[in-house]
Amino acid sequence: MTLLIDFLDETKLITEDHEKEIEQLLNFAAKKEGVGAGTEVSITFVTNERIWEINRDYRDKDAPTDVISFAMEELGEGEIKLIGEDIPRVLGDIIISVQRAKEQAEEYGHSFMRELGFLAVHGFLHLLGYDHMTADEEKVMFTKQREILDEYGLIR
Repeated sequence: MTLLIDFLDETKLITEDHEKEIEQLLNFAAKKEGVGAGTEVSITFVTNERIWEINRDYRDKDAPTDVISFAMEELGEGEIKLIGEDIPRVLGDIIISVQRAKEQAEEYGHSFMRELGFLAVHGFLHLLGYDHMTADEEKVMFTKQREILDEYGLIR
């Protein structure tokens, strides 16, 4: 496998099968994106209340959301990129609201697993530097999301 994924389920609602499917899906996405072996990612499953706190405290948005990503490779002002052969690549953290995932799966008429997969891929692409702040960026990112999910077989 390309990715080393650290899962943490604060809700106790995610099964081992959910984790295995997400691991396979993100490894599929990592291969498509040319991500090197041994790259690390963490995924935390939280409640709506917890993601609301995170969104408020770290993004100044006082509302719950479905997924938040914190990229480790984004350099802040004055930070220096560390390069070395023995340093593992750590992409960052993906935080998913399980409650929101369930609500959105019902709203969109697809499975909970499909929604978890969508949110995981969305967060993963953010860790790789994709964004959707402009119409052009959104087109690129959302097309990539759809292609990954469709090719993997996790369709709506």
